[in-house]
Amino acid sequence: MALLQIAEPGMSTAPHEHRLAAGIDLGTTHSLVASVRSGSAECLPDSSGRVILPSVVRYGETGVKNMGEDALACADTDPFNTVFSVKRLMGRGFKDVEGLNLPYRVKDSGGMVEIETDYGTKSPVEVSADILRNLRKRAEATLGGELVGAVITVPAYFDDAQRQATKDAAQLAGLNVLRLINEP
Repeated sequence: MALLQIAEPGMSTAPHEHRLAAGIDLGTTHSLVASVRSGSAECLPDSSGRVILPSVVRYGETGVKNMGEDALACADTDPFNTVFSVKRLMGRGFKDVEGLNLPYRVKDSGGMVEIETDYGTKSPVEVSADILRNLRKRAEATLGGELVGAVITVPAYFDDAQRQATKDAAQLAGLNVLRLINEP
């Protein structure tokens, strides 16, 4: 059987050139990264062997202080600097989120809301980028090379602003978005 490879004009790869890509489920509570290895999809683990990353980031004086399980453990003791469920804020204005019961401080910035930490203001795009950056590094370490891109899941109900915010977060994380795919 012959293998047919289709590419955009001027974008074809050299024969047998390996290009690495991953799929990312950027979730509200948990995220993960996967890739096809040896013909089957495989979730990629972190250095501790965990494949699921809690979508939680804790900020400190120097930026990201903790992420994932470590940040989740600090949510009760440091609620103003520990951000979770940021996906609910992506591409949303203050009026869209003012009814949400969040322990951290959210402020109106005239466009998309911002999150006030003790160490500075973060946009939902920046927080999502920190999560995506972690997943990109995990994929590159596991696969042994630089990713050329990623397919990222978004809820089917996401509007254009939320989809663009997700693309912006990926770009900030150093990822080329190959495609956004609707979840169920």
